[in-house]
Amino acid sequence: MDHNSKQFCPGSHVMIYLLVAIAVYGFVWFSSPFFGNYNETNSSPSNFPGIGVKDELELALREASMPNRTVIIAVINKAYVERSVNEEATMLDLFLESFWVGENTRSLLEHLLLVAVDQTAYERCQFRRLHCYRLVTEGVDFAGEKVYMSQDFINMMWRRTLFLLEILKRGYNFIFTDIDVMWLRNPFQRLSPLKEADLEISVDTFNDDPRPENKYINTGFYYIRSNSKTISLFHTWYSQKNNSTGKKEQDVLQDLIRGGLLQKLDLKVKFLETRYFSGFCQDSKDITAVTTMHANCCRNSKAKFKDLTTALRDWKQFKAAVFQHPEIIDRIGLDFKWTAHTECLNSWQ
Repeated sequence: MDHNSKQFCPGSHVMIYLLVAIAVYGFVWFSSPFFGNYNETNSSPSNFPGIGVKDELELALREASMPNRTVIIAVINKAYVERSVNEEATMLDLFLESFWVGENTRSLLEHLLLVAVDQTAYERCQFRRLHCYRLVTEGVDFAGEKVYMSQDFINMMWRRTLFLLEILKRGYNFIFTDIDVMWLRNPFQRLSPLKEADLEISVDTFNDDPRPENKYINTGFYYIRSNSKTISLFHTWYSQKNNSTGKKEQDVLQDLIRGGLLQKLDLKVKFLETRYFSGFCQDSKDITAVTTMHANCCRNSKAKFKDLTTALRDWKQFKAAVFQHPEIIDRIGLDFKWTAHTECLNSWQ
């Protein structure tokens, strides 16, 4: 037998054709937009039928959204997620713990979108397996602590306002919350049902004066519904950025309210009572009703962290007392007093 002669069994031709077909199919498959080795043009949102606008922000919003297109938004940076040498937790730790020890708040974490303004904060958010979005601002470093009313602080607040306008324009309602707000109860149980208000916003101190120009707003916690009126409000608000030297965005919104903008836009606004939406400026005196506790009237993160840690300890002690003696909750509530916010008070000296 000649071993150099080339002989084929009857199935050899079939095998060759099959191998060629697999090679061609593999080339097409690996070049397709569904495998991963493709350019950004082929991966544009329009190439995914039924999905609609599918950029990273839209995906993040959809993942965190409630069925009624409502999201909880908080902004974080490196200063909020990294521990200092002398601390066992971070501001983000305290914030998330409040959802854990609060009443009917744990499930709300499914609808929390953390917006990271630097890479460290974004990576920490992802490590915790939360809903995360990386907000990039070219040429700006928002990583470190921004002391109250410093220029970096003011710039970061305006960048936040512009970002929140984008969310409204996409048709999402949201609660915006600062990281230094402790969620002790589910706030949706205190907010207006059936779209009775376009905007529901916290205040530093609450008074019974019905005139909006006499309310002292705080943009650290508010609930806003997406519609043409609220979008116009944010457009007008942000347009004042370059005419507001020395003012933070909250001051500018306060001026617009005093100038009658709410009436011009026919905006229905509810100012949230500090009995329910409390803060260091004016503590809630009703522990049985308080919903949030905000470290307002405080100058730096170190002081906020210490006093919020104490406030959470007060809350846990109240809950423990009620658990042991539920039959006298009213009496426990009457006897309750928040520990003085000494660190924040001294931060202004």
